[in-house]
Amino acid sequence: MEHTHKKVVIIGGGFAGLNLAKNLVKTPGYHITLIDRNNYNFFQPLLYQVATGFLEVSSISYPYRKLLQGKKNIHFCLGRLVEILPAENKVLLDVGEMEYDYLVLATGTKSNYLNLKNIEANALPMKTLDDAINMRNYLLQQIETASRVTDIAAKKKLTTIVIVGGGPTGIEIAGMLAEMTKSILPKDYPELNDHAGGIYLVDSHHSLLSSMSERSQAYTYNKLQDMGVRIMLGARVTDYVDDMLMLSTGEIIPAKILIWAAGVTGEVFPGIPQSSYGNGNRLRVDAHNTVNGFSNIFAIGDIALQTSDPNYSNGHPQVAQVAIQQGKSLAYNLMAINSNKPLKPFTYFDKGSMAIIGSKKAVADMPKQRIHFNGFIAWVMWLFIHLTYLTNHRNRVKTFYNWMLAYFTKDQVLRMIIRPSSRA
Repeated sequence: MEHTHKKVVIIGGGFAGLNLAKNLVKTPGYHITLIDRNNYNFFQPLLYQVATGFLEVSSISYPYRKLLQGKKNIHFCLGRLVEILPAENKVLLDVGEMEYDYLVLATGTKSNYLNLKNIEANALPMKTLDDAINMRNYLLQQIETASRVTDIAAKKKLTTIVIVGGGPTGIEIAGMLAEMTKSILPKDYPELNDHAGGIYLVDSHHSLLSSMSERSQAYTYNKLQDMGVRIMLGARVTDYVDDMLMLSTGEIIPAKILIWAAGVTGEVFPGIPQSSYGNGNRLRVDAHNTVNGFSNIFAIGDIALQTSDPNYSNGHPQVAQVAIQQGKSLAYNLMAINSNKPLKPFTYFDKGSMAIIGSKKAVADMPKQRIHFNGFIAWVMWLFIHLTYLTNHRNRVKTFYNWMLAYFTKDQVLRMIIRPSSRA
């Protein structure tokens, strides 16, 4: 009877793809294949804590095959999408080809360097576990080098960190690095006392956390300033040459460490016509997440541009909650298709947004209730919610242990430079 099952192929195992698979897996009549370029799922909101050495890689990641054990109508395939052949209902992967009845694109997004080639070549992105490990290695290596050189200007350049992007990712990295600079570096690197560079946070907008409330923006700005972060708003990056970051304001910042958290763009899929894409290379979808121009290709999560939701006529924010809810919504609709029931249009329920700034410092907005929190209570809320959304119990226990250890000791012990072999 296997040949009578509808084949659902999901490209991407992030919040959207994994929630679709988990909600569809018990449905009779479907066989699901989850395809991802990594053999593990990871919790992207905590990548920056891996990058700064506060969490281990295994605290926020888990193998797909372990997650899917015992589920008979789903299997995992490690591979990369090369091309879509809609006329043949096939996808070409770097490991072969696969047929589908329904194809779901849930690939998320990649860093958008705004066509700045020198930025793309030299900046540190924050999208994958590889990025996080690379950032940790690079940060530690520059500090080690700075501890050896005798020239004061060279020390400052090697330890000056510029973070571009004032959204939640940029805020959280800036706050974490600011706390490390005050509580950890003076103990580990006495050679840098009084000679370390600063932390800059640059954004082209005129406020931090532009999607959050004015109270959250003001609290975040003030707390980061108190922590020693130099905030530069209304400044657009124009180039990065010889370790010099150039801004539209005419200012130049000598810095060896440039972290890019300024925006994202979607993948372009060979086989999908240009007319199906919208702003930021997001795929235009209808109210049921069907890609424009197709009847059996869907897109969910960050890659989807859905303008049918009355409250989000310009598309939904590219956040985890949208991806999770769209995954569940598409699972319902695929089950409805199988049962010849009417489909439900997707409507996003905004549960609120939050960002952590540092120990006991965070902001949280709940727009539906018109409630704002900041400080300790928002920090506790942030910790609890992020623990809840980790994939499994093991990850929650490990992460909570590391957080509590760091909180009480004001330190962390994962400052290792680990260079994996380049041989695959």
